[in-house]
Amino acid sequence: MKSILYEQVARIGKALSSPKRLEILELLAQSEKTVEKLADSAHLSVKLASAHLKALREARLVEARRDGKYIHYRLSSDDVAQLLVHVREVAQEHLLELRVALDQISGAPEQLSSETRVSLLAKARAGEVVVIDVRPPDEYANAHLPCARSMPLEELRQRIGELPPGKPVVAYCRGPYCVMSDAAVKLLRREGITAYKLSDGIAEWRANGLPLEH
Repeated sequence: MKSILYEQVARIGKALSSPKRLEILELLAQSEKTVEKLADSAHLSVKLASAHLKALREARLVEARRDGKYIHYRLSSDDVAQLLVHVREVAQEHLLELRVALDQISGAPEQLSSETRVSLLAKARAGEVVVIDVRPPDEYANAHLPCARSMPLEELRQRIGELPPGKPVVAYCRGPYCVMSDAAVKLLRREGITAYKLSDGIAEWRANGLPLEH
């Protein structure tokens, strides 16, 4: 009986054992997406993306719905996104190779916001800092950090004039492995704007029990 129980639990581990499946879960933590959009974002063929989604669906980590000729996928519940965050945090705590790789993609240390989540939220609500969400608009519409403005990376250069002068900007995207916020910070700093990256995404915010807006 114990073996049967562990076998069932191992289904989750098996589903998480692929780097691309972890990436797909991160994408779905942002918003519901079609197979075609997931394939494009994860740089996969539609056939291979469908195979990964089948494995995730068999482990009950994702759900699907059909809308005409398109199939839309979403996480089966918020606890799947929290599981992804916790797995990543454990890996970062124990794997030196991961910490080194993360340092390499995170840019200079001064580009990371030193604010705590609570203090950042307080300053954003008080108008002391400007928080921008550089993800695609559909992901922002699904859920975003409180007081965050939607300024997708591809639109940022043309919309810099919308930012209040003299106020620091904190940019975030899909989480610590997402480099869109790094690109945003570099762009803003070249324009003379004080800017920092927030390594959190909405999954990290939710996993820590903080509010989101929809």
